[in-house]
Order: sequence, then C-alpha cells, then structure tokens
Amino acid sequence: MDDRQTLTPSWAATPWSRRRFLRTAGGAVGMLGLGQLLAACTPSSARAKGFYGEPQGLVNFANWGYYLDREEGIVNGPGPARPSLQRFTEETGIHVNYREVIPDGALFYSEIEPLLAAGRPTGWDIMVITNGVTLTKLISLGYLEELPTDLRPSFDANADATARDPAYDPGARFSMPWQSGITGIAYNPAFTGRPVTSLGDLFSDEFAGRVGMFGDPVDLPNIAIAATGADPATSTLTDWRAAADLLARQRDAGIVRNYYAQSYIRALENGEVAVTMAWSGDIFQLNPTGDPDGIQFVVPAEGALLWTDAMCVPKHAEHPADAIRLMDFVYRPEIAAMIAAYVNYITPVPAARDELLAMADATDDAGEAASLRLVAESPLVFLPDEDRGRLRSYRELTTSDELAAWDQLFGSYYV
Repeated sequence: MDDRQTLTPSWAATPWSRRRFLRTAGGAVGMLGLGQLLAACTPSSARAKGFYGEPQGLVNFANWGYYLDREEGIVNGPGPARPSLQRFTEETGIHVNYREVIPDGALFYSEIEPLLAAGRPTGWDIMVITNGVTLTKLISLGYLEELPTDLRPSFDANADATARDPAYDPGARFSMPWQSGITGIAYNPAFTGRPVTSLGDLFSDEFAGRVGMFGDPVDLPNIAIAATGADPATSTLTDWRAAADLLARQRDAGIVRNYYAQSYIRALENGEVAVTMAWSGDIFQLNPTGDPDGIQFVVPAEGALLWTDAMCVPKHAEHPADAIRLMDFVYRPEIAAMIAAYVNYITPVPAARDELLAMADATDDAGEAASLRLVAESPLVFLPDEDRGRLRSYRELTTSDELAAWDQLFGSYYV
C-alpha cells in the first residue's frame, strides 16, 4: 500500500482525477442517453414552475466522473454513497439523482443539443460544463436559464471573487463554478537535473526528445500562445500563427516526444519524458506531500491556464427550484471542504481550507487528519496569490470563422 492510500480516508480516496476520467471514460458514453430517458419519462404535470416555485423533491445532476465525495460500501441509491448529497437530502428532503455521465464536453453537448433546440427538457436539472467552446455556445444560443441572484446566499457569502465574476460568464449569470484546475508544467527532477520554471523549457533543445505535450484542441494551442508571450484570452489570428509556428519548430526539431492524452503521467513517472504539460490535480495525487524529490507541478513564469467546470441549469429543466438550492448548498464552506478533500482540484470557496483543518483536528484517525491537512495546505487546491496572478484564461472561440482558423492551424496535433 503506498503512502497516498495510507493517508487518505475512505471518503476522500480516489485513484482518478476528473481529467483522468475525461480521457479514459469511453465506456461511459452509453450512459449519456439516460438524460433523454429521464426527459421522456417525466410527466409534464410534474414540472416545476421556475426557480421560485415549490421544490419538487428531486434534482437530476449530470457531472464528470470521480468529481464528488464518495464513501464506498454505504449505498443510498445507485452507486456509492455521497456524504455531501446525503446531508443535502437530510436538510431539504430533496433527493439527488446524481450521475457521472459526462465523458467529454463536446460529446455531451451533442446529446443534449437536439432536445434544447426543440424546446424539450434534457432530463438534467444541473449539468457541469467546462468553460470554453461548449459553455459559450450554450449561453449564446440561449440554452441556459439565467440564475436568480437572490436565491444564492451561500454563493454570495463564500465564493471567491473569480467565481462571482468569471471572464467567461460575467456576473455568474448563467453558471456557478464547481471546481477549477490549472494546466501548467510538470517535471521529474530525477530526469531534468534542475528546476523547471518557464514555458520555454517545453520548447528547449536541452530536453530534446523528452518533452510531452497535450494533443487536444484547447490546452495545447492556448499554452503555445502563452509561450509566445501573448495573452491567450485576447489573442489574435497573428498570435495564433506565431504559436502554430512555435509548435511546428518544436515538432520538426524532435523536441517533443509525443502528444499525450492521460498517458502523460506514466511517461513522466518512467522517464519517457522529463518535462510535460500537466493538470494540477493529477500531480497533487502523484505527490500530495510536496516531496522535493517527487514529480513537481509548476505555474510557469509566463503563466498557466485556469479552467473551470461550472454548474448550469439547461432551459426547460424539470426541477429548477430544487437545482438552485443544491447549487447554493455546495458553497457552504463545510460542504465545499468535503468535496475538495476528495477531488483535489481548486475549490471556489476559500473558507473550505479552515473547514478542512477543523475536520483534521476533530478526527481521532491520524491518517485521515494527515490527509485533510495535505489538502488544506496544498497550493494546488488553495492557490497562493502570486500563482493566481499568473493564471490565464482560455481564448473563447465565438464564430465559425474563428473555429475554422483555429482547427486549420492546430488540428494536426490533436490526438
């Protein structure tokens, strides 16, 4: 049994991050039809009358895999128990039909879009969508309900400033952050021989043949844009061309070893690569104690990318009054702490850190206490101000011409 397994309490232990599931969950695709089945089976007479109506006693919640606290061996419905959801049900009487049915944002969108376009319910009351192309499209097409600002007291009291006014949804009118993460650099000190601090190291001859990059249409182009010195969020076509040229030189010079999906972790551990693009939650799980000899995650000098998975309510949702209560509930610090302890990504509730420390002090289990303190003290869960200031937003692609140009320049690198 490794140290991570020893230190982690049963309700917080997970061998998978949200991003690992994204890259490996092909078997879950068939579950996406559940939303349509729910929509077809719910009688129209049972539909709620809006956010201000009486709760109906049910929330249908679609999320990514391994992205909510769980407790094995105690079942309160299909799958493992969810302590945070159990508390919600005990306090409100509202049952949560929680399903991990989102293996990929674009694929999930393709399943729900025909229903939304036809003015029909998707079967989901809450769905967690990553900021970027899909969320922007849902907002611009009018497929999301505008959230009632007077029914979010916990959000108003406890959300950090970025969550309250994100660049991709000013004023959080249509979404509320679930968790966030960073796309930056990871390196293995055993193979680099020195600290890595710059995006330039991904393109350096010093690590020729030992560099890993992501093969995807979002992280790879945006990181390359940042490496040129441009701000991805405000980048122009000229900036994109410069980034594409940088990637081409990296590839043609043999600097990049491979374009990875989730397998970058194995490559980093076994020395196939010395330095690579990486997701923060993955590296926390590899090196939760911050061992200086272990694999390190870095927010580079030029900046890293901050992505956010956000809760939203689709048009024609059956139970919006129930949904907004749950969305606000997870902004209570003690609930946010339960979730953060399990998923190990950036919580939108800074006060969750004190709750984690209080939970550690309250338990008699030394291993559990140590695990909770690791999460509370992790700069990958509670970002230091100096790192937060170096985080960049993704470029939002809002027109078909932009999408076509983006794919033309970067499409050859997608895995």
